Amino acid sequence: MKIERRYTKAGESPYANVPFRTTKSEIRNPDGSIVFSLDNIEVPNQWSQVAADVLAQKYFRRAGVPARLKRVEENAVPSFLWRSVADTEALAELPKDQRNGSETSAKQVFDRLAGAWTYWGWKGGYFDTEEDAQAFSDELRYMLAMQMAAPNSPQWFNTGLHWAYGVDGPSQGHFYVDYANGKMVKSKSAYEHPQPHACFIQSIADDLVNDGGIMDLWVREARLFKYGSGTGTNFSKLRGEKEKLSGGGSSSGLMSFLKIGDRAAGAIKSGGTTRRAAKMVVVDIDHPDVEQFIDWKVKEEEKVASLVTGSKIVKKHLKAIMRACVNCEGPGDDCFNPEINPALKREIKLARRNEVPDNYIKRVIQFAKQGYKDIQFDTYDTDWDSEAYLTVSGQNSNNSVRVTDEFLQAVEKDGDWTLIKRLDGKPAKTLKARDLWEKIGYAAWASADPGIQFHTTINDWHTCPAGGPIRASNPCSEYMFLDDTACNLASLNLLQFRDLETKRIDVDSYEHAVRLWTIVLEISVLMAQFPSKEIAQLSYDYRTLGLGFANVGGLLMSSGVAYDSEAGRAIAGALSAIMTGVCYATSAEMAKERGPFVRFMENREAMLRVIRNHRRAAHGERVGYEQLAIAPVPLDKTACPDQTLIERAGAAWDRALAQGELYGYRNAQVTVVAPTGTIGLVMDCDTTGIEPDFALVKFKKLAGGGYLKIVNRAVPEGLRALGYRESEIAEIEAYAVGHATLSNAPAINTASLRARGFTDEKIAAVEAALPSAFDIKFVFNKWTLGPDFLTDTLKVPAASLDDKNFDLLTHLGFAKSEIEAANIHVCGAMTLEGAPYLNREHYPVFDCANPCGRTGKRYLTVESHIRMMAAAQPFISGAISKTINMPNDASIEDCEQAYLLSWRLALKANALYRDGSKLSQPLSAQLIAGDDDIDAMDAVEEVVTANMPARAATIAERVVERVVHQLIREREKLPDRRKGYTQKAAVGGHKVYLRTGEYADGRLGEIFIDMHKEGAAFRSLMNNFAIAISLGLQYGVPLEEYVDAFTFTRFEPAGPVQGNDAIKNATSILDYVFRELAVSYLGRNDLAHVSPDDIGHDVLGKGQHEGKAPETNSVVSRGLLRSKTDRLMVVQGGGAVALKAEPTPEAVREAEALSSLGWTEPTKTVTGVAEKRAEARMKGYVGEACPECANFTLVRNGTCLKCETCGATTGCS
Repeated sequence: MKIERRYTKAGESPYANVPFRTTKSEIRNPDGSIVFSLDNIEVPNQWSQVAADVLAQKYFRRAGVPARLKRVEENAVPSFLWRSVADTEALAELPKDQRNGSETSAKQVFDRLAGAWTYWGWKGGYFDTEEDAQAFSDELRYMLAMQMAAPNSPQWFNTGLHWAYGVDGPSQGHFYVDYANGKMVKSKSAYEHPQPHACFIQSIADDLVNDGGIMDLWVREARLFKYGSGTGTNFSKLRGEKEKLSGGGSSSGLMSFLKIGDRAAGAIKSGGTTRRAAKMVVVDIDHPDVEQFIDWKVKEEEKVASLVTGSKIVKKHLKAIMRACVNCEGPGDDCFNPEINPALKREIKLARRNEVPDNYIKRVIQFAKQGYKDIQFDTYDTDWDSEAYLTVSGQNSNNSVRVTDEFLQAVEKDGDWTLIKRLDGKPAKTLKARDLWEKIGYAAWASADPGIQFHTTINDWHTCPAGGPIRASNPCSEYMFLDDTACNLASLNLLQFRDLETKRIDVDSYEHAVRLWTIVLEISVLMAQFPSKEIAQLSYDYRTLGLGFANVGGLLMSSGVAYDSEAGRAIAGALSAIMTGVCYATSAEMAKERGPFVRFMENREAMLRVIRNHRRAAHGERVGYEQLAIAPVPLDKTACPDQTLIERAGAAWDRALAQGELYGYRNAQVTVVAPTGTIGLVMDCDTTGIEPDFALVKFKKLAGGGYLKIVNRAVPEGLRALGYRESEIAEIEAYAVGHATLSNAPAINTASLRARGFTDEKIAAVEAALPSAFDIKFVFNKWTLGPDFLTDTLKVPAASLDDKNFDLLTHLGFAKSEIEAANIHVCGAMTLEGAPYLNREHYPVFDCANPCGRTGKRYLTVESHIRMMAAAQPFISGAISKTINMPNDASIEDCEQAYLLSWRLALKANALYRDGSKLSQPLSAQLIAGDDDIDAMDAVEEVVTANMPARAATIAERVVERVVHQLIREREKLPDRRKGYTQKAAVGGHKVYLRTGEYADGRLGEIFIDMHKEGAAFRSLMNNFAIAISLGLQYGVPLEEYVDAFTFTRFEPAGPVQGNDAIKNATSILDYVFRELAVSYLGRNDLAHVSPDDIGHDVLGKGQHEGKAPETNSVVSRGLLRSKTDRLMVVQGGGAVALKAEPTPEAVREAEALSSLGWTEPTKTVTGVAEKRAEARMKGYVGEACPECANFTLVRNGTCLKCETCGATTGCS
């Protein structure tokens, strides 16, 4: 084949006009810890830091790259394509630790990819001359460097390692068909024939242990998961529950085996990689167990809810029962007898009322009876990687139901539907089709699964029906072909083909790239090895490819065209038509030289029929389609603003059909639209696959660390395309991202602040904090301005400084409308709605998948997503991976109608995601409008009964939409002359002196611990321990946290306590100290052994000291009086840290405010999970943490998720 040079020149490096830079790659966890770091990596200048990070972390070979190489001569191969191996002699001269290393330059990666493809292409006879081979290699290297295209991840992982570096290893059980003689070969090397395929469809037989059966599938899946690929299988061949077995008895059914496979997939993930196993499970709509399959994830989500809620309820009651036993003072076993111990009886009744099992209640009582003082009972949360989700099944796959036109017509007519036994084909059950359809709708609404695959439409466009029907897909539903086949993917970055001068697609460049990458994928089939003989053989026989594109959303916005418009759909359809038409024309060109795929002749008429139908759609025809149950959406020739695209689309399909009729095709399929997750980041795509953008304001990662808030680069381009002036564009951009300064801000500016008492120093402090602020309110606080300035100059009440609801700007007299106007000016609206100069008729151009920013209301409708897919689907060999985002208030009927519209528009598959349908995703709005005014008694009970971590979690859940910045807590020093008390006691015969120091309002601020006659080392440790606790208290660590941490600790000395009238036994010195502090300052009488009503000279006792008053007068110390300040005149507001003796709603809010702070000097502004999720959703992310780097930067990526920080995906691209 002849290869034209378009981007490079003969005799010149493909990088001659591509400047490179050296940078550092570093990916961190949210807590600041380093996940990955590599210095001095070389990447092209125009690459973003995220693209550089993903390349370095994901795709660089990080070990085993020899520092010295030598070429291996091959007579039949040009010298520039000779492969390399380690030069052992040269390496011997180097120190051992310098002989092997990592790839450090993007050029190394580009060279090994393009070199390996060209090497195998030469051996396979794909080039006419050496010049063509060199041009092929150069053009590909240039396109990779310029982010014009990228292959799927397994190519980056595996391709070229053997060719470029001599990397090798033992066989992993793979097979390939020798391209020279067509014979099956078992691989002897792990890397000589790389594994470049990302997508697999595997078969399963209704057999338990033999080859091709159930257990064999788990082994084959494991081999794929291990190397980062994904797989899908239709499990409908497995017999249903209670169908007969050959040896007698009955089958356990489909679901029992699906759960085994789910566990196996989960184990692969946890066994060696952080990436989830990418898996698709498909079941036919007439399977006897299809109802259980549809309900599977719904019920598993319910189990998670039960685990989370139930675990917390049970723990609460078991702890209360334990306390009732431990705190009781009675002879013998009286404390453990509910008929004698009234507190125990009360707690048992409360536990039973909440369905706590009797055997657990009995177990705790027995535990206490054996001398234990506390129990460990784990609770669960709804995080998607939590133990709760790991406990239930169905979390390691995407699920789809395979529906036929016959079933959907029965739904429309409210007809019956029969489920068929697998063994004998007899009816298993008859039910209303509409009932089954509503079950699907409810399941998708409640749990985001199952998706739908339209079996009839898929097979109407099947190019090879002689090989059998298409029954399944890969995990993301874009590759649909025969069982036991594979597909290697690559995607083109559409925005890179937009000419910046003409503002149109450079069609010649686009077609050139499509041709070259079709050849790349074809060569990849030739060079590849596969995980089974069956897949190796059928991949050789059919040679399916998966070229696609990314950045449709970015291209349309840059062109000033709305995603939800006839013009937008026409452009996407035309680009799809050109791509697939040129692919098939190139496939026919290769068939002319190398012959058609092995199974072409038996499928010739069927394939040409499909090609003719594609061509009709490309010419905009609405009738005349051959053997299609549902006609496709043809190309809208009149709506496309660039008629060149329409002309070239028709011409490409004319050529594809004409050459195919002459020579056949080298490949049974050529295109799909994949999610392009990780590779989309490497290409710096604004949008993935066919998706629209998810946000207008992005956070650009900086090379030195940190992020910069920037407007999506498609926004200014789109505004220019719409005719806006540069000055207007600058103002619109500033409206979105903010000016990050108070200068010229409305209402709240330097002048208005000076008038209210702000000094130049304080204004400068505010200005310094603005660039990184999400909201102006987060800057106007005591941590920026200092408490003294607030109280002395601005006359802020001291009590308001720690109130999380206190708004300084409102206190200063600014109106809500003034604050909002200044907020938009300074921090930006993160949306274009309401932007100056922007015409309302242009709003649709900048619509995203979700509402943008704080004030954005607009977002793309469900129908707009579906119609965009329908515009492209007639021109794609496979299918389109996409999830349709739905708002939280979407109904079950909305889900059903979305699926029906997809069917009527001839889509092959679809999946829905309703906002909040997963427990792991928080709702984007308050459940109850009056959450802030929750009933006071409920609030008090919540504070009193929960420990501090639980309180913090409760508070966090209520502020889903509010981003709360963690603020640095300054040290609150004690007064020079302070009160407190000294308590002398003996623990296990060892004297202990505990001295406390209090603030003026009675809060505990310091402790001193002294041990009488102990060794110097032990006494010093205790003294320094007390200092550490005191510092913590003064920095705001709640006393409750220390009490929870140190009570019930066990070490010597321990035993009976003498000299303390409330505590009679301790398991250690620390147990005693924090029991005493808890009783005295927190009112935690549950940790005392004597009731407070039985302490003092005026109680009914045994008569020993009856009527005798204390020898000394009581001092007004809150701790000494056990918090009974109502008997004396004391300073108001006592209590520990922030909790007052008699909780009020105001005190509850104050306690919640303090408990929400971490009280350590933070390196990040947001630490709570709920706050991180809220901030993430404000930025346009889904609000879940990445399983690899833990950053909350996941976005929807087809039917999967992708991390914008590290590039990890939950799919197979």
